[in-house]
Amino acid sequence: MLVHAPAKLNLCLYLSAPRADGLHELCSLFEPLALADLIEVSPGDRDEVICPGVEGENLAARALAELRERGWERKPLRVEIEKRVPVAAGLGGGSGDAAAILRLAAGEVSELPQLAAELGADVPSQLRPSLALVRGAGELVEPLPEPAEHAAVLLPGGGGLSTSEVFAEADRLGLGRPAEELDKLASQLREIAGAGASPLSYPQLLVNDLTEAAVSLRPDIGEALAALRAADAPVAILSGSGPTVVGLFPDLAAARAAAAATGYEDAIVCAAGHARLEP
Repeated sequence: MLVHAPAKLNLCLYLSAPRADGLHELCSLFEPLALADLIEVSPGDRDEVICPGVEGENLAARALAELRERGWERKPLRVEIEKRVPVAAGLGGGSGDAAAILRLAAGEVSELPQLAAELGADVPSQLRPSLALVRGAGELVEPLPEPAEHAAVLLPGGGGLSTSEVFAEADRLGLGRPAEELDKLASQLREIAGAGASPLSYPQLLVNDLTEAAVSLRPDIGEALAALRAADAPVAILSGSGPTVVGLFPDLAAARAAAAATGYEDAIVCAAGHARLEP
């Protein structure tokens, strides 16, 4: 069996000050990208997850182990992950891989959303990748209609930026919004994105509250954002906790031209707003 694990893009990311448990309330729009890891699942002598380029146990291996803990009786599996989504880049690659493993047990193991939330904040939204309004600490996922056509240029920045370090820097800088402001933003996003509009029609809402913290840790993120704006990106934003920055464009042709104009050799061009779970 071959399965795609799509990357996810945070079209926006608003956050509160830290809660008592140290987590943050979020208000975000997640959308899947055509860029995806390719996962081959086959019978094995024992459960085994192989992911070249990712050292140690990864989130997909944890997902498989947790399914077994909950009594999943499928025969042993050999899982081979071909990484296409940049690692530690703010694109949810590990979360997408874990969610793809959980999907194998759909209808066979109960409470998959709860298990997904235990694995990580981005995993619940990737159980069925689609445009979604995400609240709570990432566990509250409200699917929305597929948006109108648009495309993305990704500048991955070499990966390697720790999510925990970015949130810690955001706390140090005193970033965060009142709960009532997050509720108001959620209502606005639900109304406009729920109509199936392209994100390019509501650029004023495409804000990432972690940008200042990420740029503080990695000034090259600011340079990449400037490069996308210089290439006439209608929207240039940080994805997740970075370091990937993303330019949004009306179609793939415009995205390809802009990617060339940035001069970044690692630029990735892909369609946005829909997911393909199998080849």
